[in-house]
Amino acid sequence: MATITLRVYGIMFNEAGQLLVTDEMIRGERFTKFPGGGLEWGEGTRECLVREFKEEMNLLVEVKEHLYTTDFFQESAFKKGDQIISIYYRVQALEPLQVRISTEPFQFDAGQLALYEATRQTESFRFIDWHTLTENDLTLPIDRIVVGLMKRGEIVLPA
Repeated sequence: MATITLRVYGIMFNEAGQLLVTDEMIRGERFTKFPGGGLEWGEGTRECLVREFKEEMNLLVEVKEHLYTTDFFQESAFKKGDQIISIYYRVQALEPLQVRISTEPFQFDAGQLALYEATRQTESFRFIDWHTLTENDLTLPIDRIVVGLMKRGEIVLPA
């Protein structure tokens, strides 16, 4: 039976105006996407995003304004026949980043590679300069649309 999955993502910039992305390897597939993940039963979308940043980056964030919600049909990249609805918020770190920040895509350290061997899933984080960012820097179709909307000013980002 097909299901609808809600995903919540955070748009976070650093002081240099660079956008945070995560490079993930999942069961042999590579994805560059925004940090975030699936809504769990009993939580709201903002709670989900706070939890995801804490789980993935050990980072406390404040969820700011809503930026975008998918308004078209998108089939899941992971489970054919299921529909994805993605919700995007701007987030702000409330403390310094504690995770290693990569300088290149899919630049995993030994611990991240060991995690992949054990679980078939790992991720690393990096920042992309806003001025060089393109839709093609991200893998997931909805993320690409969000980048395009931001670049064209159709999603207004606070200064």
